[in-house]
Amino acid sequence: MKYLLMIYQNPATWQAMPESEKKAFMDEAGAIVNELIASGEWVGGEGLADPSTAASVRVRDGVPAVTDGPFAEAKEQVVGYCVVDCESRDRAIEIAVRWPDARRWGMEVRPILSPDGVEM
Repeated sequence: MKYLLMIYQNPATWQAMPESEKKAFMDEAGAIVNELIASGEWVGGEGLADPSTAASVRVRDGVPAVTDGPFAEAKEQVVGYCVVDCESRDRAIEIAVRWPDARRWGMEVRPILSPDGVEM
């Protein structure tokens, strides 16, 4: 079954971190990705550009409203994602628990649905 693991961070906190700590985070995440590639569970994933580059789009009564930045007024934003193909929700959560961002900010795990609404 495929799962989306959304990676959350507080961009201000990330920017304030020493480069050595950022590198340690990235190295740890890279090691997990390598393990998932080796096990065949890695489907893909990417980091996202800074939330300040986002555009939020909402259409109400046929009128589009586009605003700069993320819609959420939270300090934590989605900064990246992973897609894994593993045998269970528990395994997807196990992977998210190991991700370094989960210790400091958070991860969200969701099943991915096929176009007809069935979990893949």
